[in-house]
Amino acid sequence: MAAAFWLTLSGAAPIVIGHRGASGERPEHTLASYAQAIADGADFIEPDLVSTRDGILVARHENEISGTTNIADHPEFAARHTTKVIDGQQITGWFTEDFSLAELKTLLVRERLPQLRPANTAYDGQFEIPTFAEIIALAQAAPRTVGLYPETKHPSYFASIGLPLEPPLLAALTAAGYSKRSDPVFIQSFEAANLKALHQRTDLLLIQLVATGTSPDGQSYETMMTPAGLREVATYADGIGPNKDRIIPRDPHGNLLAPTTLVADAHAANLKVHPWTFRSENYFLPLDFRSAGTAATHGNAAAEYQLFYSLGVDAVFSDYPAAAVSARAAAKAAK
Repeated sequence: MAAAFWLTLSGAAPIVIGHRGASGERPEHTLASYAQAIADGADFIEPDLVSTRDGILVARHENEISGTTNIADHPEFAARHTTKVIDGQQITGWFTEDFSLAELKTLLVRERLPQLRPANTAYDGQFEIPTFAEIIALAQAAPRTVGLYPETKHPSYFASIGLPLEPPLLAALTAAGYSKRSDPVFIQSFEAANLKALHQRTDLLLIQLVATGTSPDGQSYETMMTPAGLREVATYADGIGPNKDRIIPRDPHGNLLAPTTLVADAHAANLKVHPWTFRSENYFLPLDFRSAGTAATHGNAAAEYQLFYSLGVDAVFSDYPAAAVSARAAAKAAK
């Protein structure tokens, strides 16, 4: 099938991003999860990056790690349990920036969503927290090109405590040979100021993540997603990463509503659209695609992927990259 079949910005097939690896099949942000995503055909793997006390980037969804590691079982670290304000929210726990890399490497990872992904709990206690350097090495050792899609987590916060994320991020990528727009790297952030600063320092592709309300650095996401706002985003970024409900909203019962014009509006501003997050469990699916069973039962995720592919999204963030890859192949074969 010719590339023109796809309604993406470039006309090429949408890419599949292994969200935190293949986090539906292995505990998130582990080398095992990223390796599974690569084996499952993901085009890119996505590490969320936070800093250690000694300025090393490691992969965790949050810098607070009590929910994803066994740190509570380490009495030697009990005194570091504390409360901090991160992006305006008061959070209590243990934080990566209070530990050296050597200390964090003594911890073992556990499944973050055990009720929805009980099979993943079989891997609890088997894996360490990986560094960004280890993730890059894993991607480069793959038998095919596997891209990197790092997210800077809480960049303003880390800068405020003297541990800015951008210098070690760019240094690691440059050392690994990634510096050009054509290289298989996207850098993402929920903060506009962070991306604007990166835009001045790198030619790598940048993605403005979009949630609801106001960004951590005070930008209105609602304004950002207007046609005029998208044109402004295009002055410093190459695409947007919106919550998928901004593309196809749901009613209060979870039924899908009519698609919005966001994909078309973003493409008109020459921006790629990479929605998040696609997951197979009934708990996350719209009512239209749920199956009989529990919240943890897998529904008709293939139908959701194919619906979004038909709207021209340029990528999908998926916890189950094998499902996303299979649905992409089925969508192409159906034409």
